[in-house]
Amino acid sequence: MKRALITGITGQDGAYLAAQLLEEGYEVHGVARRLSTANAWRLAEVRDRVVLHGGDLHDTGSIVRLVQAVAPDEVYNLAAQSFVPTSWEQPVLTGEATGLGVTRVLEAIRLVNPAIRFYQASSSEMFGKVVETPQRESTPFYPRSPYGVAKTYGHWITVNYRESFGIFAVSGILFNHESPKRGREFVTRKVCRAAAECAAGRRRALPMGNLDAARDWGFAGDYVRAMRGMLRAAEPQDYVIATGEVHTVRELCEVAFERVGLDYREFVRTDPVLVRPAEVDRLEGDASKARAELGWSPEVGFRELVHMMVDADVARLRGDLLDDPEG
Repeated sequence: MKRALITGITGQDGAYLAAQLLEEGYEVHGVARRLSTANAWRLAEVRDRVVLHGGDLHDTGSIVRLVQAVAPDEVYNLAAQSFVPTSWEQPVLTGEATGLGVTRVLEAIRLVNPAIRFYQASSSEMFGKVVETPQRESTPFYPRSPYGVAKTYGHWITVNYRESFGIFAVSGILFNHESPKRGREFVTRKVCRAAAECAAGRRRALPMGNLDAARDWGFAGDYVRAMRGMLRAAEPQDYVIATGEVHTVRELCEVAFERVGLDYREFVRTDPVLVRPAEVDRLEGDASKARAELGWSPEVGFRELVHMMVDADVARLRGDLLDDPEG
């Protein structure tokens, strides 16, 4: 039985990854800073089948001891301060967790067992002020937030450990990926939750930032499949994972409110306070390398994804689905 260790297991991607690895017969261990029931709500369906460990990417010693104790075959580093607006409010914390935290995990692998295969969750935010469209593996990075800068550091330190120490270390440059397990602070969940609340008469308006920002949105479950494929490849390489389709925040609002029979224009209001200090206007990924070499392709389209998220929040408001305690 193979053994996997997932940092950030209580997040959206961690929950989907844990479920998929369990289906394959893996023994799954996860790292979480807080082991409260509230923080582990996404793991409800698999909680009794995963082993959770307390740990913190700020503490090198705890990560080394954890890798020694678990002795994993694979490590997936999904832990990060991943909300872009918060990275402007807490840039040093973001750099520590999202950037230097990657080094601490890689160093633990180097010291304990360099044969462990390592996956780093890189981000399309590294492209930021894009220099070419669509963005591919060879596109230069131009991050536009402390989060994007920290992710860029994590990406390049992964490359350096691969090339310097021979570790099977890969980065998945994942474009925006969403699901009903997304946190309420992210724009897709914010919009889908608001649509459900407006339809239920619990809300009258939704303040938003830049409605013309365009993103390449996919389903988290599809993107997690790509992570697994990268660690099973013959050679360690980095891959862009994206749908290749771009939609604006305005389209997101339209599809979400339409799902509950409403016109978004009657509820959505722009608020300049919510506009980022340095905006990223358009992110569009080219995943042709992953399609050709990993045999990966997305299965869930944009409208299906938004409908899935809105339906989940409608069910939560009715009490038919476990409601997340965040926000």
